[in-house]
Amino acid sequence: MGRTNPTYRNFLESYESDWAPFRRALRRQYRGDFDRLFERAAEHAAAAGVQNPPDPTESLLLSLLVAHEAELRRLRERVESLESAAEPAPASAPETDRT
Repeated sequence: MGRTNPTYRNFLESYESDWAPFRRALRRQYRGDFDRLFERAAEHAAAAGVQNPPDPTESLLLSLLVAHEAELRRLRERVESLESAAEPAPASAPETDRT
């Protein structure tokens, strides 16, 4: 049996086209951010395609949340590595003369 819903990738392309006027109305500095959202949503197309919900908007939103969570994790790891690299080595206890 074939699927009755369009593929997630087709949905995503159509959805992005529907929002093209919104993108054009954005300030230039935000247009790249808008484009990256759809790039990130496309990164999870395989998982969204497996889910194949009647309304793929939920898959789009969950894909974006997963992408944002992954970005937060990478940033947290980077901050932690920078913090640990900046921490001074623990000072050794001064030796006492036991004579």
